[in-house]
Amino acid sequence: MVIFPTRSLEPRDTITHRIFLNSDQVQRIYLDELVTSDTLPISINLMLLTIASSETMAEQAKQLIQRVKLEETGRLPKNEIIEIITTIAVYKFSSLSRQEVEAMLGITLEQTRVYQEAKAEGREEGREEGREELLKVAVPLLLKTGMSVEQIAQQFNIAVESVEKYR
Repeated sequence: MVIFPTRSLEPRDTITHRIFLNSDQVQRIYLDELVTSDTLPISINLMLLTIASSETMAEQAKQLIQRVKLEETGRLPKNEIIEIITTIAVYKFSSLSRQEVEAMLGITLEQTRVYQEAKAEGREEGREEGREELLKVAVPLLLKTGMSVEQIAQQFNIAVESVEKYR
């Protein structure tokens, strides 16, 4: 199976793979030609979300989340499918706040992996900024007390070059 967002994106040069492409072993699917419906597999609807317009994507995502909650999903757990949907929505609507995306989809993003990763990254950035601010203030004061650059680096468990930066 070869999946293209649109027919126009199918490569024109098919000489290399023409044996397969001209056989009944390969099926071409053009996502923009599929009709979003409850009869299509959930996996196909996930792919359709990636090419949906901003105007229709929110409603399609909401409907797909409801469908996932109601139907049997096979091998992939329901919460993982919902995470995929929310990740697509978060990237599609990157200019919106978390609360706006939550309201649009009718779910809470706090339990999703994408939210947890973003939160962890934010915490790490905050720690790093805090450490930078601490060093900016502490290094000059400690140097005034007579500590050497090497001693300060050892106490803060950082490289000497980092201490030199705040001299």
